[in-house]
Amino acid sequence: MTTLGFQLYSARNFPPLSDVLKLVASHGYREVEGYGGLYGTLDEAGLQKFRAELDANELTMPTGHFGLDLLEQEPDQALLIANTLGISAIYCPHLAADQRPTDAEGWFAFGQRLQEAGKRYQDAGYTFGWHNHDFEFKQLPDGSTPQEQIFAGGPDLSWEADIAWVVRGGADPFTWIESYGKKISAVHVKDIAPAGENTDEDGWADVGHGTVPWKDLMAALKKTPAKHFVLEHDNPKDIERLASRSMAAFKTY
Repeated sequence: MTTLGFQLYSARNFPPLSDVLKLVASHGYREVEGYGGLYGTLDEAGLQKFRAELDANELTMPTGHFGLDLLEQEPDQALLIANTLGISAIYCPHLAADQRPTDAEGWFAFGQRLQEAGKRYQDAGYTFGWHNHDFEFKQLPDGSTPQEQIFAGGPDLSWEADIAWVVRGGADPFTWIESYGKKISAVHVKDIAPAGENTDEDGWADVGHGTVPWKDLMAALKKTPAKHFVLEHDNPKDIERLASRSMAAFKTY
């Protein structure tokens, strides 16, 4: 049976973390996904404490988001984090707007940069890849998309496919799954509210309570190498509602 993990970024506005870990564990989650704001600056003792909290709640952290600066400039710290917390798949999650290329050549070069950054982690036995938002699917002047160019420049990159962002980018997720499914090693599972609804949650919805066709998507995604399915909501108002309703819906897929 496919299991659903929980991206801890979804709970960043609901401290303390110790309560969040207890909450998600109580709703049947056994995996969580970390992000740089949680562990990027922790020393070894801090990381060991974090690991102990995960263990106490019978949670594992197989995947994690790592900022590009940390990956490129502090590889020893990144490897310490991954090793201590038990992370096996490292994903670079974002590129700030003011750093984004404007043409195909620039995005191809960015793919090359990611590929180069990932070598040391892949050589150490980790899965390494890119997590998308919506901007990667906006057409470039030559007709291609940034996401195509990233994968062309970085042919060895894995992909954590954030399906709802693909949809928000105006692309067809089924087409992308068909074309690049072999690259997908993890999936962000989140939902989009009907137009005009949930404006106080940036238009996102609990999984199964929005417009993303998750039942059909899961059928397609189960044919890919994806090992981890991770619940995310970028701005939930009620973290327990999110955790409980999303898990209940996911079990039907």
